Amino acid sequence: MKDPEEHQVKSWRPLQKSSRRKGRRRSQSKQDKLQESTGLDSQVLVPSATCKSLVFPRRPGYGQLGTKCLIKANHFLADISVSDMSHYNVKITPEVISRKTNKAIISELVRLHRNTDLAMRLPVYDGGRNLYTAGLLPFTYKEFNVMLNEEDDFTGCTREREFKVEIKYANRVSMQQLRDLLSGKQVDTPQEALSVFDIVLREVAAQSYVSIGRFLYSPDVRKPQQLGGGLESWRGFYQSIRPTQMGLSLNIDMSSMAFIEPLPVIDFVAQILGKDVHSKTLSDSDRVKIKKALRGVKVEVTHRGNFRRKYRISGLTSQPTRELIFPLDEQMNMKSVVDYFQEMYGYTIKYPHLPCLQVGSQRKVNYLPMESSQVGGIVQTIQQNNYENNPYAKEFGINIDNKLASVEARVLPAPWLKYHETGREKEHLPQVGQWNMMNKEFSEDPVIPVYSARPDQVKKALKYVHSAALDKLDGKELELLIAILPDNNGSLYGDLKRICETDLGLISQCCLTKHVFKINRQYLANVALKINVKMGGRNTVLLDALSWRIPLVSDIPTIIFGADVTHPESGEDSCPSIAAVVASQDWPEVTKYAGLVCAQPHREELIQDLFKCWKDPQRGVVYGGMIRELLLSFKKATGQKPLRIIFYRDGVSEGQFYQVLLYELDAIRKACASLEPSYQPPVTFVVVQKRHHTRLFSNNHDDKNSTDKSGNILPGTVVDSKICHPTEFDFYLCSHAGIQGTSRPAHYHVLWDENNFSADEIQSLTNNLCYTYARCTRSVSVVPPAYYAHLAAYRARFYMEPDVSSEIAKLRGARSKDRHVRPLPALKEKVKNVMFYC
Repeated sequence: MKDPEEHQVKSWRPLQKSSRRKGRRRSQSKQDKLQESTGLDSQVLVPSATCKSLVFPRRPGYGQLGTKCLIKANHFLADISVSDMSHYNVKITPEVISRKTNKAIISELVRLHRNTDLAMRLPVYDGGRNLYTAGLLPFTYKEFNVMLNEEDDFTGCTREREFKVEIKYANRVSMQQLRDLLSGKQVDTPQEALSVFDIVLREVAAQSYVSIGRFLYSPDVRKPQQLGGGLESWRGFYQSIRPTQMGLSLNIDMSSMAFIEPLPVIDFVAQILGKDVHSKTLSDSDRVKIKKALRGVKVEVTHRGNFRRKYRISGLTSQPTRELIFPLDEQMNMKSVVDYFQEMYGYTIKYPHLPCLQVGSQRKVNYLPMESSQVGGIVQTIQQNNYENNPYAKEFGINIDNKLASVEARVLPAPWLKYHETGREKEHLPQVGQWNMMNKEFSEDPVIPVYSARPDQVKKALKYVHSAALDKLDGKELELLIAILPDNNGSLYGDLKRICETDLGLISQCCLTKHVFKINRQYLANVALKINVKMGGRNTVLLDALSWRIPLVSDIPTIIFGADVTHPESGEDSCPSIAAVVASQDWPEVTKYAGLVCAQPHREELIQDLFKCWKDPQRGVVYGGMIRELLLSFKKATGQKPLRIIFYRDGVSEGQFYQVLLYELDAIRKACASLEPSYQPPVTFVVVQKRHHTRLFSNNHDDKNSTDKSGNILPGTVVDSKICHPTEFDFYLCSHAGIQGTSRPAHYHVLWDENNFSADEIQSLTNNLCYTYARCTRSVSVVPPAYYAHLAAYRARFYMEPDVSSEIAKLRGARSKDRHVRPLPALKEKVKNVMFYC
């Protein structure tokens, strides 16, 4: 095997390709005919962000393996009787940024003109540029003038404004493509038609619920629960219309969210601080806490009787109310806030030691004493959805069944696990997705010399331990560093991992002091699991793997990849996204996964470093990238080249399926061809989704044989009918036992399949792999390679040191995607070949 930079590897021979079922092309375009400089033939895809030159593979049939059962799903059959719909573009002048105001304008327009100019049509509007009707309006273009009373959030003043609304016909929204899809024809999902129904159903619910993002909440769904700190929990739901095998389905998922209690501001502040504020002055830290909690919150005044004007809080005064003065007129005659309220409203301020709320705009700040205002609750009559009688549902011919969908499912059998021959229990069959380490030994028994040090200065301490160990071991590397950290260690854990893994090349295991001194057997067993795999050991292996009985894995050398991209928290626009790829390094066992990480532009979902190609002045064309490096390490570890690739990709939304597949499958192809131009092992590309809203429930909660201890469906429950896609190859799998709440199944969608997996083969493989997760003795909810990629990406966040240039660019307002992304420090060779992220 040559070094990674040498791109011609003669030992990598092509796999003789048989006829395969895979994603196919609609037509051969000019792009398809291009040959890449890497030596790829015309079958290699050329990525395009907008090109949809692929059709995802059809479902190869339904799974038969496992014990059949009946379960419930949170899907409700939706009957749509409308024929075609009409799409109109909306332009509002002067331009309005607020979608809420836009909707108010259109709502007023409909109220005034529905019976005349709109010919009794009841349109739905998305708050932006799109308006839809169930049929045609009697015009293709028309202008309307609408007067709207607007309330200013900051000043609380109401003013009347005139808006010009232009409505122009755009296109017909055909229902034929949706009917074709639901009848089983392989066509593109008609996103526009589905989005119209989502808008309609949202309009139905928005009249009775508070809208927060894609969720709708109400205090009447269930009695609000007090959370403390001035907050209460409301129940709500998410809803989405989806094409399924049973027809159109309304997917409804329950949710909870914290809302500010409607109570006097002074009481709200007391709850936030957890102390009485009626007599005690506030510290600077108290003010910061209050300012953060109240900024942007709407309040209404209570000192003017029945007159309840509303304001939005913009800040908090640094001085107490008794010290505040303001100019009364243009002649700058000053008056105190205390005197003003007494003379103007006959109101005596009771708590002048407290600061005032600042309301209004920056140009004209108004002072409002805390005691004279109340946090504004949402006062409106909340009713449950009534689709049958709702005018919008009637207008668009939508009827929703009120029963949960009954779905046929199967419970896949748990796999037998193999442990080391020296243990009393060499083989074990997990029960209800869990087992323990009693009477078992690991597959390997590595020597683990333990050293410890108290890192007052973490970098200095680690370098000392590393140097001392080299001296004591006659130049041999320290195998393992065990670090016992304080319970509240701040950035110490991240600093230690960064130094060990990117600077010194040390494998480390951190433990918290509180756990160490308890000496709990379960905790020690879990730590031992992590240490073993970090040292290159193997905790358990599928018995079928050792018996060469796993279909489409055991027959030829197979490498299984997992990939994920993690993004910065919401509101953080300067940090890069982190991509991670792991790949199995043992065959046929498929338990050890090496991992690589890279930084890439902010919020970029496509993994940029899967394959790289550049010109070097001395060496010429050089190839690299994470896929290529992991293929090489597989060959080095097993002595064989992978003849099959299975790629589990986490974190991709449905709207990104085509883009991710085209880009990343192309990178996989190029990485393979860089090793040998004709080397193209067959690829199966599977997207793993956890952030969906489908939930599965037992059909009979009283039947203990059909539920686990938490009352959830049994681990191994798989669904590939009724609520799944009408034509494409997807399934839901609940591979884990529930601990608390409702178990969320993982959704697997096969986007490309050159290996001709049957439904049973891919479902069984995925479920069995979930029993090989290294960090616990439970089956996990997501296939381990995808899980490991997520862990590796999370670990890489600790490798990023503060970037001064990024902070400067952030202050200048530069977009994060336009800024240069500083590469992560490279992992040491010793580290990246083991499961350091566990």
